[in-house]
Amino acid sequence: MRYIIFVIDDGLAPADGDEMDAIGAFNDALKAAGQFVMAEGIHSGANARVIDNRGGNGLVSPGSLYSEPERYTGFWIIDADGEAQALEIAQGASRACNRKVELRAYLLPPQA
Repeated sequence: MRYIIFVIDDGLAPADGDEMDAIGAFNDALKAAGQFVMAEGIHSGANARVIDNRGGNGLVSPGSLYSEPERYTGFWIIDADGEAQALEIAQGASRACNRKVELRAYLLPPQA
């Protein structure tokens, strides 16, 4: 199963060298286990745009939909055998990046 792990941060202190090293080692371990799909950091919500083109409205609003002090600052997409393994990986992700993380499973494709 595929999961996404969001990194949650207040943006006040970017990852330091030790955290970046830990993240790199974590990524390497995921790759070696065949669980790594991708990982990226993302810009703050101040750089986001909310687009609503339902019905051809063409509305574009600056900023994020969410204005909380904490926000998503990156993510991993992983392959795991199930929720228990995904939770274990997410715990390692939180430890590696020294941040809270949020785990979500991908929606399963419709059955034919």
